[in-house]
Amino acid sequence: MDSTTLLHYKKDRIALAVSFDYGSNHNAREIECAGWQCNQLGIEHLVIPLGFMGEYFKSSLLSGADSIPKGDYDAENMKSTVVPFRNGIMLAVACGLAESRGLKHVMMANHGGDHAIYPDCRPEFAKAMSEAMRTGTYEGVTLIDPFTQISKGDIAVLGNKLGVDYSHTYSCYCGGEKHCGSCGTCRERQHAFEESGVKDPTEYEG
Repeated sequence: MDSTTLLHYKKDRIALAVSFDYGSNHNAREIECAGWQCNQLGIEHLVIPLGFMGEYFKSSLLSGADSIPKGDYDAENMKSTVVPFRNGIMLAVACGLAESRGLKHVMMANHGGDHAIYPDCRPEFAKAMSEAMRTGTYEGVTLIDPFTQISKGDIAVLGNKLGVDYSHTYSCYCGGEKHCGSCGTCRERQHAFEESGVKDPTEYEG
């Protein structure tokens, strides 16, 4: 939901969209949806393999659907889904790709609801990463993170105004054909639609 909304929100500034295939349970479904959204907007979509993360990093997100905790989206319940320094690694790759193509910015769709759980989604991380990117590139590439201080519900409101088709987005950390409806990310997705008053088009199991 978050990256797709950002894609539509900044579509006139986006030269390239990137998905990373790093071995998570939901990678295949997520990449499929990203490709569909990019095709609708006429934006080039790259899929970059980061298989070493799935092979060497420890996270329930990389260990199969049965490892994903059920219940609410909170720090204690979702801590096992942290993929160590995931955003740092992906942003580093995106930064190198941006400089290679003569682009000035990289965008990330982290949001306020992630701060308690994921260290590499917090404002201080985004600020430090942007500075590292700027000083580490000849082009002075920087990070744009417009959703850092808002909620997922706020993102749903914005996406609804932009006409985003959320039926072609995928959130479930279990990676099944349909959203399981009971893992933390499914609960967060449901709550975002409820909070925003936007109709939830998601197909859930059961």
